[in-house]
Amino acid sequence: MTKLMLPEAPRANGYYIDGKWFDGENRDRLDRVSPGHGITVSSVALCTEQDTDIAVQAARRAFEDVWADTPGAERGRILIRSAQGIRDRLEEMAYWETLETGKPISQARAEIEGAADHYEAAAGMARMVTGETHNNYGTGMLGLVTKQPIGVVGLITPWNFPFIVLAERLPFILAAGCSVVLKPSEFTSTTSLIFADILTKAGLPKGVYNVVTGLGPVVGEALTAHKDVDMVSFTGSLAVGERVLSASKSNLKKVGLELGGKNPQIVFADADLDDAADGIVFGLCFNAGQCCVSGSRLIVEASVVEEFKEIVLAKLAKVRIGDPLSEDIQMGAIVTPQHHQKILAYIKQGIAEGAKLECGGEAMDVSGGEFIAPTLFSGVSRDMVIARDEIFGPVLSVLNFETQEEAIALALDTEYGLAASVWSKNIDKALGTIRKMRAGRCWVNTTIVGGPEQPMGGFKRSGNGRECGMMGVEEYMEVKSIHIALGDREHWVD
Repeated sequence: MTKLMLPEAPRANGYYIDGKWFDGENRDRLDRVSPGHGITVSSVALCTEQDTDIAVQAARRAFEDVWADTPGAERGRILIRSAQGIRDRLEEMAYWETLETGKPISQARAEIEGAADHYEAAAGMARMVTGETHNNYGTGMLGLVTKQPIGVVGLITPWNFPFIVLAERLPFILAAGCSVVLKPSEFTSTTSLIFADILTKAGLPKGVYNVVTGLGPVVGEALTAHKDVDMVSFTGSLAVGERVLSASKSNLKKVGLELGGKNPQIVFADADLDDAADGIVFGLCFNAGQCCVSGSRLIVEASVVEEFKEIVLAKLAKVRIGDPLSEDIQMGAIVTPQHHQKILAYIKQGIAEGAKLECGGEAMDVSGGEFIAPTLFSGVSRDMVIARDEIFGPVLSVLNFETQEEAIALALDTEYGLAASVWSKNIDKALGTIRKMRAGRCWVNTTIVGGPEQPMGGFKRSGNGRECGMMGVEEYMEVKSIHIALGDREHWVD
C-alpha cells in the first residue's frame, strides 16, 4: 500500500446551510494543527450567532414542510444510499480523520466503515416506529398512542470520535423524522462537512442537515439557547454538559448528554489473564486513551495482581506508537498541546501522591506531534486524583481487591457511570458483578465493542438519554395520547 503523505496545503473548510455551501471567506478562521505531525492541515470558518440562527430557520422549514411527513420507507432509502456514499469515500474521510484527530489510519478506517453500518441499521428502524392501541375503554372510546419527531435537533459532537459519534446519533435522528443543525468540534470538522455532500447526493432534502462550524461559546451557546431548537444532543465534558443544561432553560428543550467516565475494568483471578491483559491494553491505548469509555481504572484481585501487572507491562512495551498515517501504528497522538500538558500534569500529580510509576509517564518525540507513552500506576488508592478524575489520556491506575463485594464497591466509587468491564471465566461471578455496575455500556470478557443495534448512554453524572438502537430513534420523538369517541355523545348540558 502506498504511504500516505501530508497535504500540500491546508484544506479551507466552509459551512453548509439549507443545501448551500458558504466558503466562510468573510469569517474569522481557526487553523487546525495535526496532532500527529505538528503542521497545519485544515482550517474552519468561525461562524456567528446569526449564522446559527439562519441554520435553525432552515432546519425548521425543512422539518415542517418536508421531512416530518416523509414516510419512514423513504427516509430509510436515503439512509441506505448515504451508507454507500460513506463507503465510496472511505479512504478520503479516514485520511482527514487521521490528520485532524491524530488517531492511526487503521482505526480511522474502521470507524468510518462502522459509521456506514449505523446508517444501514437506522434505515430499517425508520420503518419500524410503532405506537399502541387501547381497546379497553368500552364501546364508546378507542385510545391510540403515537410517536412523532420532536422537531429541530441541535447536535454538538466532540473531537475524539467526530464521525462515529455523529453516526451514533444522526441516522437515528433522521430516521425519527427530525432535522438537524450540527456543530462539530472546531478541531475536527472536515468529515462532518464532507458528509453534507454525501447526504445531498443520497437525496436528503435541503435544510434537513446543516453544519455550522465554530467555537462552543459562540455557536454552541447559540444553538443550545435557541428557542426554536426542540432538543439538543451533546457529547463532551461534564463541565460543558452542565452549561448546555443551563442554556437549554430558554425553552425547556429536551437535552441528551453523553459526558465523562472513569470506567472500571475488574479482573478476577479466574479470568484468562492473557486475554484480559490484551483487553486492558487495548482499552487504555485505543485513541490514545482519549475515549469516554476507556478503561482507566484497573481493579485486580490481589492474589494475581503482580502476575497480571507483569503481563500488562509486557504488552504495553510492544504497542506500536508513531506517525498516525503509517499502516502498522496502533496508538497515535494527543489532540492538542494543551491537553498533552494536562495529561502530563496528572501523571506528575500521581507520582506526588505516592503512586508507583511502572511504565511510561513521559512525552515521546514522534513525527513532530504530541505523543505520550502509555502509563501504568500501581499502588493507587481510591482517594488519589488519578483514580477519580477523568484524565482522558493513556494513563491507567491499578487498584487491588480481596472479595467480589470489595471489587464492586471500588468500581462504583465514582461520580461517573458510563462504562464497565468484567473479566472472569466464572459465569455466575461475571454476570453477578456486571449486574451491579451502574453504567450504560458494559462488557464481559471484552471491552469497547458493539454496534448500532443496542442503546448506549450514561448513569449518574455521565449523562442521560440513549443513543443507537430503537431507543436511539425514540429518544428524538414525542409521545402523543389520542382518545377517539365513538357513537353519539351523551350531552353534559341538557
